[in-house]
Amino acid sequence: MIKIKTSTIQIINNVIERYPALEDCRGGLFASMEIICEGFRGGGKLITCGNGGSAADAMHIVGELMKGFLLPRKIEKFNPEFVKRAHELFPVDVEFFKANLQSALPAVSLVGETSLITAFANDNAANLIFAQQVFGLGKRGDVLLAISTSGNSDNVLFAVEVAKVIGIKIVAMTGRRGGRLRHLSDAAICVPADSSYTIQEFHLPIYHMICLAAENEFFGE
Repeated sequence: MIKIKTSTIQIINNVIERYPALEDCRGGLFASMEIICEGFRGGGKLITCGNGGSAADAMHIVGELMKGFLLPRKIEKFNPEFVKRAHELFPVDVEFFKANLQSALPAVSLVGETSLITAFANDNAANLIFAQQVFGLGKRGDVLLAISTSGNSDNVLFAVEVAKVIGIKIVAMTGRRGGRLRHLSDAAICVPADSSYTIQEFHLPIYHMICLAAENEFFGE
């Protein structure tokens, strides 16, 4: 049962029209969007992780969700209580806030905490660098977007296992075979490619679609 707007469904269909090879991923795309939107709707956040180019993708996704992507996200429309409170506490600055702050879809990447990652890898276990952060930051109702071109990256898989123990739902972006990640996820987008760089070429339009569709779902008309 689709629980998202008709206009959001069209955004998903549009990416398949532009990249016909993604037709086989249609089910995974729709299931992933339902899970992600359900998480945001319930007050959860999106957590992202990956290695190498997928680490860059994990950070890119957060950048599109935590600020306006294509749509205006005026705080006076979507966060009126914040504006009211700002008027009371900081009346000199409230117009600056209104002109520049944008409503966000809460998201965090696990790949940029250099001090934490290097300390934990050195002192404990390098393949648990993402799992430790999921354990410390994650809560039931969040969604983990796990990116692995092979589907078998140990540090991503351990993060997924910890997330499942907590009760966090898993959306996977991976390649054709999907590896173990495919079977551990609640929704998997397994693109029709086998080498890392061609898999990542498909991942880019997919996660742009995810960000655009989520923005439309919560900030569109």
